[in-house]
Amino acid sequence: MIKTKTEESLKKECQDLAGKLLTLLGIKTKAEVTFDEANDAFSVEINAVEEAGLLIGKAGETVGALQTFLSLALRQESGEWHRVLVNVADWREKQNARLEELATLAATRAKETKEPQNLYNLTPAQRRVIHLFLSTVEGVKTESVGEGKERYLVITSNDEK
Repeated sequence: MIKTKTEESLKKECQDLAGKLLTLLGIKTKAEVTFDEANDAFSVEINAVEEAGLLIGKAGETVGALQTFLSLALRQESGEWHRVLVNVADWREKQNARLEELATLAATRAKETKEPQNLYNLTPAQRRVIHLFLSTVEGVKTESVGEGKERYLVITSNDEK
């Protein structure tokens, strides 16, 4: 049986699940859930400054686990897959800014040297951020190469000079 729910009821469900999860973790702050149309995802904002390190985890692993948990719980509830993005104390914006800076440096180097620039050890989400960011930059193209944990991003110049 396929369940279908409205965006508003799914948002409330996500809000409730995030709240219960934070309570179980002993964190006394609320999660604010909105629907981010640009990313076609539910955005969960957690403004827990004191517990930010705990919720973010090493290299964002805990944030990733929270996202996966909430996505799976929403799927269980609705019968459909829904993307969930969790952000703790503006960590995601800071992370994306660092990734965009790295992408800009690699793109500049690729344009100047005409040699491919490889970026290793990126998660699929990090590669996606760089692909989307560099899609707006003229003179470069990006491609993910490899399989599984060996997958990496290649930035090349596509200037005709």
